[in-house]
Amino acid sequence: MPSVKDIVKMRSCAHLVGRSNARAFATECKNPKGAVVGVYMGEGDKPAKPTKNASALDDAVGGKLVTLMRERGLNGALGKGLLFSGFEGEYQAVAVIGAGKHGAAYNENEELDEGMENVRIAAGTGARALQLQGMHEVHVDAFDYPEQAAEGAALAVWRFNANKRKKHRLHTPKLDMYGKGDRDAWIRGLFKAESQNLARRLSDTPANMMTPSIFAQAAVDALCPCGVSVEVRSMDWIEDMSLNSFLMIAKGSCEPPLMLECSYCGTSPEDRPVLLLGQGLTFHSGGLCLKPKKGMDKFRGAMAGAAVCVGVLRAAAALSLPMNITAVIPLCEHMPSGMAVKCGDVVSLLNGTTMGIKNVGKAPVVLLADPLLYAQATFKPKLVIDIGTVAKGVDYAVGGAASGLWTTSKSVWQSFRKAGGITGDRVWRFPLFNYYKQIVNNNLTYDLCNSGRGPASSCLAAAILHSLVPCADWAHLDIRGTGMTTSVNPLPYLLKDHMTGRPTRTVFQFLFQMGCQD
Repeated sequence: MPSVKDIVKMRSCAHLVGRSNARAFATECKNPKGAVVGVYMGEGDKPAKPTKNASALDDAVGGKLVTLMRERGLNGALGKGLLFSGFEGEYQAVAVIGAGKHGAAYNENEELDEGMENVRIAAGTGARALQLQGMHEVHVDAFDYPEQAAEGAALAVWRFNANKRKKHRLHTPKLDMYGKGDRDAWIRGLFKAESQNLARRLSDTPANMMTPSIFAQAAVDALCPCGVSVEVRSMDWIEDMSLNSFLMIAKGSCEPPLMLECSYCGTSPEDRPVLLLGQGLTFHSGGLCLKPKKGMDKFRGAMAGAAVCVGVLRAAAALSLPMNITAVIPLCEHMPSGMAVKCGDVVSLLNGTTMGIKNVGKAPVVLLADPLLYAQATFKPKLVIDIGTVAKGVDYAVGGAASGLWTTSKSVWQSFRKAGGITGDRVWRFPLFNYYKQIVNNNLTYDLCNSGRGPASSCLAAAILHSLVPCADWAHLDIRGTGMTTSVNPLPYLLKDHMTGRPTRTVFQFLFQMGCQD
């Protein structure tokens, strides 16, 4: 048996992998395999404790794994680990990753189930390490949470590399569960991660490759095979239905607008659905109030809300969620041109309210206004959830730590809070004070202003949308800081400076809690 070589020193999760002999082993094998196993922090003077599956792998290699772990001082700190190669057997490389304290539970201060999140981080760190070493197949320890292990691993190894030459693309390894564990939970985790990765792909695609018509085709391709019906509404239909606020934003671009109506039926067709409304600005230039050129490219992700809706429907269909869900997704570009909406223009909404478009750079609320009114009148939902990268205020307030939530229902807030704690993708509730409504409603020449006055841009946008939902329970998710690129302290199993697909899993978890209350 060849000697086992420690090829990576203990490092933080962000620097786990470097050039190593594992890559050399991988090139010698046709389909190299790697394994990720975990180790928990020791209590007091006790050494780090391997997971059950790590102990099983240690037995398979004659006790060498644990010996090397202790020689190298691996203490089980979260996200820190060692990478070994040279074992005899089916694995060309083994990543041993710290999973923090054993038995970690819900942390009230963090509003997070730390046990679940630690497993995502450990599994994602190990899977990414082996991916970078050229492994074609990675078997991941289920830890105590196989669903979360699958989520972390599948999110970590995903890459948007469609625009790289094939020979330069990083291979995405096949994932499987290592050792004993709940395989059904593992598969659920893969489905959830796949739905978020779908949202990531849609959001990260350059705007010239993700126009409204291309997005519509991508939604059809992703949802129809799962049994979700997708109706694609053309510009003629939009004009016939007098969705004027939507058309005001769309008319600046030569790309024709579209609107998608996606319906998933998981229970009796007579049951009222949950309505998802996704902001679908496939590129948000700011129109005549042009955004700064530096960083403008990230506004290809202004359709992240629409992408989240598609991802949620994909997960709901794959996991047979017992409820009805309808998603309405207005799709267009917001561009400057001779036809573009001008500052000071006024539009009449479906309910007769007039909206003054004082700042055309704040287009999302204008885009969503008439589709929101239309969807309520058409589908009679029991709950309305609109999702979009609406205003920058929420990004200033909480950054990438949480998505902003505004809601009329305490129970909806509590359920979203619970869902975010479970998924590791948290939400934070902001106020819907009359103070904000007065700012957007108190105008001399029209009923409603799209921008209002003052710095609380996200609260003002929420107040505008709230005024258009008179009856049903309602929640507004502003994902400006989470759904687009995250450059500061991204989640370890996601990628810096890439679209995140957040909060797809949180919205699905919320719906799961709502549909499966037992």
